Amino acid sequence: MFEATNYFDLHHTEHQVLFEQTTYLWEILPKIKEYLQCRLKPTNLGTPIGKPFIGENVFIGKGTTIEEGAMIKGPAWIGEGCELRKGCYIRENVVIGNGVVIGNSSEIKNALIFDEAQIPHFNYVGDSILGFKAHLGAGAILSNVRLDRTEVMVMAGSKKIATGLKKFGAILGDRVEIGCNAVLSPGSIIGRDCIIYPNTSWRGILPENSIGKTMEQLHITPRR
Repeated sequence: MFEATNYFDLHHTEHQVLFEQTTYLWEILPKIKEYLQCRLKPTNLGTPIGKPFIGENVFIGKGTTIEEGAMIKGPAWIGEGCELRKGCYIRENVVIGNGVVIGNSSEIKNALIFDEAQIPHFNYVGDSILGFKAHLGAGAILSNVRLDRTEVMVMAGSKKIATGLKKFGAILGDRVEIGCNAVLSPGSIIGRDCIIYPNTSWRGILPENSIGKTMEQLHITPRR
């Protein structure tokens, strides 16, 4: 149920090795740090616009633009043809594929981002995996820590699965669309080709080709 191939086309990442010898998708999250320590070769082949901050332990591929005001702290591995827009904050242990957009006021840490995903406006992505062409609407948040700071559990129906992680945001399959200002609670897993409506507070698993939404009734009254 939680195998990588049920959620992702692994041809859309250069980092398939992260998924080797794993039972659950989220097991790659603590592996990202060591993966970068062993394999990252810092190089900037991209094109800075102005003076963005680029840390020493960062790889940036050809054709990627890095606008002034972007901050790439690193360690980070960023693919080719990406747009790193003004005001984005790429923190430690981030792996980003090709053709990805990271936009204004979006923060990412300890995450794997597949090719052509978009995180364009006012987003937080912590300890998460975003599949091919996954897209976050403005203000969408992938929350990665429980309020009581205890272990994150995955809710599979009535069954709770222990993850062993105190920081675990969300897993979004290929082509998932998350609407504006939606909030995904820690341990959320969204299947391929799903949609989460704007302003939805989501927790748990959404099967592929499904829609998650909060039903609210709008009331209109005369102004007095």
